[in-house]
Amino acid sequence: MKNDSTPLPPSGVRGSKIIRIGTRDSELALWQAHTVEKKLNDLGYKTKIIAVKSQGDILLDKPLYELGITGIFTKTLDIAMINGEIDIAVHSMKDVPTALPKGIVQAAVLERANSLDILVHKGNLDFLNGSGIIATGSLRRQAQWLNKYPNHNVVDLRGNVNTRMQKLNDSDWSGAVFAAAGLERINLKPENYINLDWMIPAPAQGAMVVVAMENDNFALDALTQLNDIETEIVTYIERQFLRTLEGGCTAPIGALVQYDEEEDTLHFQGALFSLDGKVKMEIDKIVPIEEWKKLGFNMAQEILGNGGAELMKTIKESLKK
Repeated sequence: MKNDSTPLPPSGVRGSKIIRIGTRDSELALWQAHTVEKKLNDLGYKTKIIAVKSQGDILLDKPLYELGITGIFTKTLDIAMINGEIDIAVHSMKDVPTALPKGIVQAAVLERANSLDILVHKGNLDFLNGSGIIATGSLRRQAQWLNKYPNHNVVDLRGNVNTRMQKLNDSDWSGAVFAAAGLERINLKPENYINLDWMIPAPAQGAMVVVAMENDNFALDALTQLNDIETEIVTYIERQFLRTLEGGCTAPIGALVQYDEEEDTLHFQGALFSLDGKVKMEIDKIVPIEEWKKLGFNMAQEILGNGGAELMKTIKESLKK
């Protein structure tokens, strides 16, 4: 899967307008925005970064699922874009709701980085064979950890990656789970970590997405040149799986699709867990690339038909309490 070569607009056109890049104000979010800025600058576009603080960064005293807001990390930027204060917004793709607000479209998906989750620990892994306290703000990570380590306790951990790392250092926790890509991007990945290759990542984990207004042809033309078609396709499948399963509800869902260029096949791994991790519904298939358009939907339907619908109903009722 190779990117189509898109001809660049004349340099005079590229230089006639400043593309205002909206981003959250955390170190990682700013790193992502500057990465997009450099790519656009290299193509001859003028840019300006506008940072804002999202509700997800401000409201740190409750677990994410209790806040009951879809797109808590993206909503502020959506509003700024609709109001004409910014032209595009850069996000960690796993934070973006599968249904975008009316008028906003996915304009580019950048080449995926490391999709793994990692455990950052205090240098001693003896707790893995006994009792331990693991921190994470993710229902998906919580459920998968408890599925593998049912004797452990899982505590909530919120904040940007810098804040979460500091909380871990200041705590008596055994460790905390992070997305590898986030720590690697801002050189915060410590020596004391292990790859959790058994943990199915969040759909689109490790990928960055840029959104724009659907009627902004200038920004759309610029961003299409940044799009990585392989990452676009595999994340589309993962998010289609998520959207079909969740129906607008936060749930412990993981998905990963990997493309095999030699075989021209897609390896799909997906799972739905109960909140306590005791129930695991997993699917693992290799299919021809031609099946990609409805692959996520079909895999989700298979899980829903094998008891997943009942489990999703239980999860929704539990989260309402």
